[in-house]
Amino acid sequence: MQTVLVVEDSKLLRTNSERILKKAGYLVVTAIDGMEALTVARESRPDLILLDMMLPKLDGPSVLQALKADPATARIPVVVVTGLSQKNEEKLLKAGAAAFVEKGSLLDNEQSLLDTIKKTLEGRAA
Repeated sequence: MQTVLVVEDSKLLRTNSERILKKAGYLVVTAIDGMEALTVARESRPDLILLDMMLPKLDGPSVLQALKADPATARIPVVVVTGLSQKNEEKLLKAGAAAFVEKGSLLDNEQSLLDTIKKTLEGRAA
């Protein structure tokens, strides 16, 4: 069973993402801020990280940078969750993001979220 780390400070979005992913057969671990995300990623070594950009303690871009700089987590694909993906997409791709999902898909477009995760995980296996 593949593991997904959901990093989201909004309880509503975090629990909804967790519900969607568990229903699709993924094991889910969560973190509510950037510092916790780094700790959980190192400890659980998830297959994929779903990372919000606006986080307390350490923002999403800083988390992404730290994950990619750490040999223990550098190869874990990170799917960025943001309402600003178009604006920052090129910069975040250069920083190591594997894909993007719009925040709205966590509430109203489950299939889009699952398709992005599946495609990203398949790309990792290739």
